[in-house]
Amino acid sequence: MSIFVSHTSIDCHDAYALSEWWRQVLDYTTDPEDPNLPGHEECAIFDAESGHTLLFLEVPDQQLPAKRIHLDVRPRERPQEEEIRWLLEQGAVTVADHRGQYGPGTGWLTLADPEGNQFCVLTSPSERAAFLAANG
Repeated sequence: MSIFVSHTSIDCHDAYALSEWWRQVLDYTTDPEDPNLPGHEECAIFDAESGHTLLFLEVPDQQLPAKRIHLDVRPRERPQEEEIRWLLEQGAVTVADHRGQYGPGTGWLTLADPEGNQFCVLTSPSERAAFLAANG
């Protein structure tokens, strides 16, 4: 059992402008069904060949946090709750709980590794697919 990196998240003040800058620099693309637009607080770009995704997240703080880049991970096989329990057993610690933020079956848990580096545990691909199927 393991987790995989879903995407790399970058905290910023203007998600659209920064995502557009990096999209051009890296020659990444956007999802035509979920385009990035000015004013969006979350903007994703990805590499069409590898699938690597960068997610730009607006933060309201005037001063951006010192740790502005973090990994978002998804469980490969286990449900989110089981993966979280396993990660806590391995020495991760809970930083913030955002599960259920957009309703049941949504959200993430922010954890920190033994040196304090934060990462977010998302729902598994099967949990995400079930949520999307139920909520269109």
